[in-house]
Amino acid sequence: MVTCCGLVTVKNEPVPLKSIAVEVSVQGHVATVSSTLQYENQEQSPLEAIFVFPLPGEAAVCRFSAKIGQTEVVAEVQEKQKAQQQYDDALSSGQQAFLLEESDESPDVFKLSVGSLPPGEKASVSLDYVTELAVQADDGLRLCLPAVLNPRYQPQGSDSGSGGSAQVSSVPAGSVPYSLSLSAHVSSPHPISRVESNCPLDPLNYLNTEKTQATVSLAAGHQFDRDVELLLYYQDTHQPTAIVEAAQASAKPGSLMGDPVVMLSLYPEFPKDVMSSMTSHGEFLFVVDRSGSMECSMHLGSGSQDRISSARETLLLLLKSLPMGCYFNIIGFGSSYESFFLKSVEYSQKTMDEALQKVKEMRADLGGTEILQPLKHIYSQPCLPDQPRQLFLFTDGEVGNTKEVLDLVKTNAGSHRCFSFGIGEGASTALISGVAKQARGHAQFITGQDRMQPKAMQSLRFALQPAVVDISVKWNVPKEVSVTPLSPPIRVLFQGQRALLYAQLTGESSGDTEGSVTVKYSLAKQPVENQLSFSLKPTEDTGMTVHRLGARTLIQSLEVEEREQDGGKEGVKEKVIELSVQSGVSSAFTAFIAIHKGDGEALQGQLLRRHVPTPMLYHSSMPMMQSCAMAQRSPMVMACSLQMNMSAPGKLKLSKKSKRKALDALQEFGYDDNCSEDFDSPAPTSKPVRDPLLQLISLQKASGSWVLEAALAEVLVKTEEEVSKPKPAQVDQEVWATVLALVWLYGFKMEAQEEWQFLAMKAVSWIQAQKVASVSECVQAGNTLLGCQVQKDTLGL
Repeated sequence: MVTCCGLVTVKNEPVPLKSIAVEVSVQGHVATVSSTLQYENQEQSPLEAIFVFPLPGEAAVCRFSAKIGQTEVVAEVQEKQKAQQQYDDALSSGQQAFLLEESDESPDVFKLSVGSLPPGEKASVSLDYVTELAVQADDGLRLCLPAVLNPRYQPQGSDSGSGGSAQVSSVPAGSVPYSLSLSAHVSSPHPISRVESNCPLDPLNYLNTEKTQATVSLAAGHQFDRDVELLLYYQDTHQPTAIVEAAQASAKPGSLMGDPVVMLSLYPEFPKDVMSSMTSHGEFLFVVDRSGSMECSMHLGSGSQDRISSARETLLLLLKSLPMGCYFNIIGFGSSYESFFLKSVEYSQKTMDEALQKVKEMRADLGGTEILQPLKHIYSQPCLPDQPRQLFLFTDGEVGNTKEVLDLVKTNAGSHRCFSFGIGEGASTALISGVAKQARGHAQFITGQDRMQPKAMQSLRFALQPAVVDISVKWNVPKEVSVTPLSPPIRVLFQGQRALLYAQLTGESSGDTEGSVTVKYSLAKQPVENQLSFSLKPTEDTGMTVHRLGARTLIQSLEVEEREQDGGKEGVKEKVIELSVQSGVSSAFTAFIAIHKGDGEALQGQLLRRHVPTPMLYHSSMPMMQSCAMAQRSPMVMACSLQMNMSAPGKLKLSKKSKRKALDALQEFGYDDNCSEDFDSPAPTSKPVRDPLLQLISLQKASGSWVLEAALAEVLVKTEEEVSKPKPAQVDQEVWATVLALVWLYGFKMEAQEEWQFLAMKAVSWIQAQKVASVSECVQAGNTLLGCQVQKDTLGL
């Protein structure tokens, strides 16, 4: 076999994609992302390059062009089948053509086809998209540039031949044969506090003294082993804002692009007395991915915990934090699904202990990732009276039937709220954000060095907030102006979380130039009203970003409506195509097509097809032993499989020759030579070191109290006698133990308060219910014993 020189795929074929350069322009809460992909054909025949890649699920692709030599061809948006036919016809006649289309299964996967690239020719392909920045629980705005596209698991019996993701060509992350550069320009009405990332950045460079504009770049040498995440922090980020964008000069008045469009960012502020009363009701369903890929590490690098272990710790925290009086169940899923209990059970010491024992035994042993069936099972169960259903979904988000899952969630959205968690690099943004959006919940992403536990507790805080109901939006504008909402009705509001609204403004007012929007809702049976006024006068040129985001919002709503009607409702698909073509924004029914006719001469020679590899972290649908069987044939895949198994020494049984091949491949990917000692090493016999915080949490009773026992003394680094002796005479042992636990938490673990705040609230409620007379004496004695200075008021006592 002849080895190709230069960049090659895993099949030893030359890679025509050389580099990707990304420029990001952030304006407040929205971003425009421009990517330029450089291709070069170094072979002797004409080439067709296929590149399947991820984009954020909410992104609106709005421009696509190709440059061959000095000639630039700008793509048109056309109906998808028509565009595909034109592309094929162009290739058949020897012309150069470029096609960009959305996957049929998931709106966050795109396929780019670069056709008939002559020998020695270079081509530059540019695509632009606009996207909203997601608000994080710590008020950061998150922009994720997905770099990793893991193979999407196709449910049994589904047609996997048609979608973009079925054609993914992958190589292990870190060995992608093309480079990435990224620079960002950030502009905000409020000062920019800082910019953080999970990847190394060059220093933030402020462009003015007000610090409202800045630039930042990705440090050189990005390895494609993770999605690129930017977290932007502004001062006063909770201020409601309104942007009115002027119409497109060339568009027909009355059309979406021919009228101004307004984007409103609302931050509802709930009354404090309502927020202090957390609900004690609810049916909490924890749905946990137990597919084989959950055995992978949370992030690359030494000492990283595997995902299923992190999920187990998170479940421990959640179970300990639930309020007395609620109901719960835990469902694990993979190719099949298993429930801890036949139906949801009331939260008590007995049911909590039973669940925790099963959590300890939980493994990533259920095969592929099939979310649809467990969700159907959950929705078939009747809801409990006066116990609002709250669903927590933990998954690494690799499914091939995303749209089917989202449609099912939307159909059942009236019966529950869903809080979703995307674990690891390559989790589908369309799936994770989509289920939360459809089911009036909140989405979280756990990437890089992130820990799952604080993010889960942030979502639990939202779930325990009183539900907002009867939401209505009223637009107040002069009578000459009419408002056409582009966003679906607001169905969920959380304290401090942004709600975005888009609307088309038709007509002009000769006098009044002010408008306002009023949002009314009911919270804990109290009526609440928030109002935002805005100027109808359009702001400076914003590059049609607001129009395109509004168009994408409307297109996505119409696409869901079309799928619900199964194509039966007249005109919905046609309306999507018309809106997509008019606004230049991608949809499920359209594609971008560009044809370069060149000098009119057909290209000579057989057309070769090359699949540009996408970075992956593992094979999600491949059981561990199957990975090892493949490994015997492919050193590259074997290296990936072996790296996955580093956390489970002794599992792999390979020949010496296979091991040597694997080690060579691992070192080729930049892994340490020391990994050789992990093979065939016996399981460790020494007792693992337990995190004292988790140890303390595991000792808490369902009621919120702790018992005075040897295990508690061990956490406090004291003997049983040292812990018992200072107890005030009139105080019950359980009250004393609970006060000690609280003093220890506030004295030594304040940095992790987000993780233990609810179980501390339970402990305080339990102490108060005991009507203890000498609480101050207890706290003082606890401080003396543990060497702390925690005030009684700090504890909430």
